[in-house]
Amino acid sequence: MRHSWIFSFFTVLFSVASPAQQHAAPPHPRVATIIADSDDVAVLRLRPGYVTSVFLPEEVNAIVLGDPSSFRAEHSENEPRLVTVKPVTPKAAETNLLVTTKSGREVSLHLVSDGRSNNAGDVDFVLQYEEPTSALIPASRPSLFVPDTKELDSPAADVSSGVIGPAERELIFQSGLPSPTFIGRRLRVSVGRLTDTGDAMILGFSVLNASPESIELLPPQVQLAGPQRTQHRSIKAEPVPLKEYQLTIRHLAPGARADGVVVFERPTFKESSEHLLLEVAQADAVDRPLLVPLAFTAPVKGEQK
Repeated sequence: MRHSWIFSFFTVLFSVASPAQQHAAPPHPRVATIIADSDDVAVLRLRPGYVTSVFLPEEVNAIVLGDPSSFRAEHSENEPRLVTVKPVTPKAAETNLLVTTKSGREVSLHLVSDGRSNNAGDVDFVLQYEEPTSALIPASRPSLFVPDTKELDSPAADVSSGVIGPAERELIFQSGLPSPTFIGRRLRVSVGRLTDTGDAMILGFSVLNASPESIELLPPQVQLAGPQRTQHRSIKAEPVPLKEYQLTIRHLAPGARADGVVVFERPTFKESSEHLLLEVAQADAVDRPLLVPLAFTAPVKGEQK
């Protein structure tokens, strides 16, 4: 009787565990190779819990991720040709990733994650870009750098067309600056050019990790701050709503640099004692942000910054 009870117990246990094991079936890994100068936008199949390695034919200069809340893309100077990509949400999501290299070559990727629901689907573990057989680049090849006929305040077009919006263009420009002037000590920031599009202000900036430890950057903020007219003369700070922000990388190794852009609506006016500030902070020191003053009005064309 006792043996019969034990046999029944393990039979029920196995019947309960079997569907769970089937549900956790491993994905089908894929390793793909693609020509670097292809005009096509490569589709990258991802899955939560797995990281994908993208190898470029030359050193990476900048990466721009469309939806940093659903995906994470990282690049380290220790691996100059490698970009790692992974989903950070268990839900289904998709976005685009733009990569530029040192020579100005552009690579566009379409990131797709089915979430945890599709456990046995295809997952791209490695995507290897190879040089074309010919070094000549066709004249009709689209460029991620906006053509001269593209107006600064015109809306961003489809990524597959090779045309990007003003924020992405400013980020690519900022990433291409070889030696920005940084301020700060362990966390250092350099403010780039400030552009007024009529509807919003666009600011490029760079962040350098001058500490001996790796850090994680928080989303940048813009604030209007100044002394408050009270008996104790305290400082008031009002956040300026951001329309958009982008960072090439949020996790910085020691000595690593990140480039970013913020798009915001400038307040219509301010007091003479108030200042417009860019706030950059790291995750483990949110109470000690670095505040960098910004010009309240963008310089007009031809004016010195």
